[in-house]
Amino acid sequence: MTRQIRPLVAALCAAIALFSTVRTSGQQAASLDPSLYGGLHWRMIGPFRGGRVDAVSGVPGRPYEFYFGHVNGGVWKTINAGRTWLPVFDGQPVASIGALAVAPSNPDIVYVGTGESTLRDSNGYGNGVYKTTDAGKTWTHLGLDPTHHIGRIAVDPKNADIAYVAAIGDLYAAKPDRGVYKTTDGGKTWTKSLFKDNNTGAVDLAIDPGNSRIVYASLWATRRTPWYTYAPSNSPGGGIYKSTDAGATWTQLTSGLPTEGFGRSGIAIAPSNPRRVYAVIDAKEGGLYRSDDAGATWT
Repeated sequence: MTRQIRPLVAALCAAIALFSTVRTSGQQAASLDPSLYGGLHWRMIGPFRGGRVDAVSGVPGRPYEFYFGHVNGGVWKTINAGRTWLPVFDGQPVASIGALAVAPSNPDIVYVGTGESTLRDSNGYGNGVYKTTDAGKTWTHLGLDPTHHIGRIAVDPKNADIAYVAAIGDLYAAKPDRGVYKTTDGGKTWTKSLFKDNNTGAVDLAIDPGNSRIVYASLWATRRTPWYTYAPSNSPGGGIYKSTDAGATWTQLTSGLPTEGFGRSGIAIAPSNPRRVYAVIDAKEGGLYRSDDAGATWT
């Protein structure tokens, strides 16, 4: 018998012996009085699926403090630059996180949008927006339950009560709960600031750091059908929009931007020069685009 075969035979013999023992034990257990183990209850001990991370934020003025949101694992926080992390959202009824924003004017205020934004072959949906005013110790549900998936939250740099929410919406059905929402009272009430149609949601937002009345938004028309699960489809309707009156009216930006197959896009404003805006775009002619005139033209 070769050296390779001996361990296999030994393992097989051990498995047969273990099976015989378990079978005999099972027969004995069947005759036990149920009252002996009636106080025992099943409990989940893991493993717990965290999945991807799609929301991360540092904290202004606190260089060692960070938050991140898991697509199915809640919100986590570190106060020692990532050396250790603590879950701070486990008491809430939803674990899928799509967006997270710390208020620049008050680092104890954090807005969280539920429902992951990385819409892949497996995904979890949420039930709206949450907020903490004590750096994650307690949370308040702020509504917007039907939004299902939230791609971004942007908070006014100087006023923590003003915030915008980019709602992707229901992944499987055409519904009106999509677009950009705005609050001016810290989430007590919401108004729909930008809405195109029942198939087109919002996925990203950016507020001009020097003028909070200027806001950029990315719209994304996507739908996942039950028979085609990976990747999401890009339907007509997506694009980049700009408001110069704090979300009262919006204008679509088109000069130099792709048109065919316009899918998900992300926006960033240069803090050193707010007239320079970057956009990364999924499209037939997609890629990284730049504007040096506050979105009027792009290359």
